[in-house]
Amino acid sequence: MATVLDHPAPSALGHLVDDYLTHCEARGLAPRTLSNNYGYALREVFLPWCASEHIDAVRDLDGRAVDRFTSTLLRRERNGHVISKHTVHSYVRPVRQMLTWAAKEGEEVRAKPQLPMCPRPLRDVLTRQEIDQLEKAVDGERDKLIIRIFGDCGLRLDELTKLAPDDVHRTGRQAYLRVMGKWSRRRDVPLPPQTLRRLERLIEARPLDRSADRIFLSQRRGKTGVYDPLTSSGVYQVVQDAVVRARITKHVHPHLLRHSWMTEMLRAGMSPIQLSLIAGASVQVIANHYTHLTKNDAYDAMLRVLAGGRIDERAGGR
Repeated sequence: MATVLDHPAPSALGHLVDDYLTHCEARGLAPRTLSNNYGYALREVFLPWCASEHIDAVRDLDGRAVDRFTSTLLRRERNGHVISKHTVHSYVRPVRQMLTWAAKEGEEVRAKPQLPMCPRPLRDVLTRQEIDQLEKAVDGERDKLIIRIFGDCGLRLDELTKLAPDDVHRTGRQAYLRVMGKWSRRRDVPLPPQTLRRLERLIEARPLDRSADRIFLSQRRGKTGVYDPLTSSGVYQVVQDAVVRARITKHVHPHLLRHSWMTEMLRAGMSPIQLSLIAGASVQVIANHYTHLTKNDAYDAMLRVLAGGRIDERAGGR
């Protein structure tokens, strides 16, 4: 696999970008994120623009230059259409982060590009009934459990594919999935009792001739004659097949199941701090991405808190 140092750029600014990507790699940034997000934005978008402007060093990036960078992106076309502000945002953000790092390293950073204001996208949310429909629509306990764990535990796609039997933990009557999340951070995700029993039966029924000790395996033998772990694309296909069979018209994908689970937890009254710990997402991300919750949700949540307080007071007065 190529590293971030394979193609050093000749300019001082290019070398600075290389050093920053190496810094991100050393921090443990996921290779896919490093390549597809940071690497692409800096190497394929930012540096070519700097070359076209004859900007070779970070000190040449004054306020006017960085404004030209953002405004140029806002006019950029792809397939005959102007790219979205969300796409521009995804290109500019790594540049700002790189310049923030460069300033801490003692570089002469004079300005940072502005982030364009983006309209918040309207996301679909699956109801509990729709998640049940998805599970009922697929054949086989493996595929049903994939839908159920997405819907009840809110795992990311990569997290689910990497689950191994040793990741299932019991603590008394409680059970957890020990998940390796972003930044190589482990967290314990509560596992409902009924899902635990089904998961244990699936683990017990796995074929002995397998290439890895994963929970979710392919249904056919691989080229080596054994059963390989189910890939991310395989899990994605399971979800897509469920959507077609259940005749759900929403744009459903694995991350929407996670998004729907997080929405349901907030609506049920779970605090953002608790949700942050279970989901492996920052409180700030939760605050930024779950503004679709309505004032009715806030009203119901407040009444639950107040009703609980009155109950506690009555109990304490006895």
